[in-house]
Amino acid sequence: MTEFERYLFDLQGFLVIENVLNRDEIALVQSLLDQQIALQYEQAKFLRFDSLLSWGKPLRNLLDHPRITPYLSNLLGEKFRLDHDYLHIIRQGIGPIGSHLHGGGTPYDPCQYYQFKDNRMYNGLTAVAYELNDVHPGTGGMGCVPGSHKSNLPFPQEWLDLKIPHPCVQAVTVKAGSAIIFTEALTHGTLPWKGTHERRTLFYKYSPHPSAWAKYLYNPDHYPDLTPSQRQILNPPGVYP
Repeated sequence: MTEFERYLFDLQGFLVIENVLNRDEIALVQSLLDQQIALQYEQAKFLRFDSLLSWGKPLRNLLDHPRITPYLSNLLGEKFRLDHDYLHIIRQGIGPIGSHLHGGGTPYDPCQYYQFKDNRMYNGLTAVAYELNDVHPGTGGMGCVPGSHKSNLPFPQEWLDLKIPHPCVQAVTVKAGSAIIFTEALTHGTLPWKGTHERRTLFYKYSPHPSAWAKYLYNPDHYPDLTPSQRQILNPPGVYP
């Protein structure tokens, strides 16, 4: 993580890392998703699938992608764990968690927080969102209030609705294959989707190793092809040596 990236993450609460997945990797993941979509919910306007690891090794390999792991180590410490994961597909309009902002530095949440002490960043729940299709300006996608992870006042309730976003909300537009890394202490949400193609986003959400936001549901023994690093990331919350 460069000093410029450290500055931007501390300032904004998020970073965009481009070209994390190449065209072949995107195509392979898309084909796995297509297989799952064909099995269920074919006509739905939006889809949400939880726990993606059983869908294939390409999705398990995203647990510790070499471009992303160094950022997570900086933000969460050397030993971090996968808290939960899911896929959002939005075909048009409002997505599966609605269209409103949530999160923020105040009130303090012991599972979702951001602090800076002794020249180091400390984060609770931290998300990596892999965008599988382009998100162009004006089409929707992730919206956030940069800097709100350090806010000392609660976000105004009147500004939560993203169907009519307040000017302080910034849309995060990215190319396919990019990853958005953000602290869940950031005030953020999903803008209504207006694109002509689907928005497909993989979410892998990580916590410091002693912490948990979601109920622990993983068993590394279910995936015999995991590397030692991936097995450690799937460990339950606890204090490790």
